[in-house]
Amino acid sequence: MIGQPPAILVTGLRAEARIASGTGVVALAGGGDAARLASMVEAALRRGARAVVSFGIAGGLEPGLAPGTVLIARGVHDGAERLTADVDWCDRLAALLPGARRADLAGVDVPAAGAGDKAALRGRTGAAAVDMESHVAARLAALHGVPFAALRVVADPAERSLPPAALVGMRPDGTADLGAVLRSLAGRPRQLPALLRTGLDARAAFAALRASRAALAPLFEAGAQSQDVAVQRPDPARAGPEAAEPGAA
Repeated sequence: MIGQPPAILVTGLRAEARIASGTGVVALAGGGDAARLASMVEAALRRGARAVVSFGIAGGLEPGLAPGTVLIARGVHDGAERLTADVDWCDRLAALLPGARRADLAGVDVPAAGAGDKAALRGRTGAAAVDMESHVAARLAALHGVPFAALRVVADPAERSLPPAALVGMRPDGTADLGAVLRSLAGRPRQLPALLRTGLDARAAFAALRASRAALAPLFEAGAQSQDVAVQRPDPARAGPEAAEPGAA
């Protein structure tokens, strides 16, 4: 018996996509390249989907949000435009994640890494957090008439700037680039304390992300086909310049 189409879970990092993957899900890792991610989501949508869900970690914009804070998006700010999330899907996420907050997200193509950049983005949008995939996912879901939702976990708080080493730590396929991090540290060793703090923040965020994914399993598995859908990876031949998203943006 054929079940419902899968939900497309849109992420930036391969580590996020591994957490996202499972029965009833197509997990995409965009690697920080908005154009390539859009192509991947388009291809997945052509095969059928019951929803597009942005899933992963995010950079905090609202002061006081601690690492590990789980957010369910009411809408996503894409430049001057605000794209609303599907109310039914938001309610389904919230029912399984009673501790999550509902708030707006901001989507960007370039990381918002500095505390000043985050404050400015917060002032323009009122969003609680920022990532590099939600606006892409929301645009394409609207274009194809598919429900959109987003679940994001705060990694780097609004008050902290990401160190340079954290911004070079992702390859175009979404995997970690330890060599680039070490080279950045060698050139600017004084950033080590900030990098270690960023790592601790990310650990808290990923722990909350894994717990959230486990809680959401019944939602994605309901009515799905009996087989798992593998994580889809970007085509290395089409890889563009590296972008980083250690705390999402």
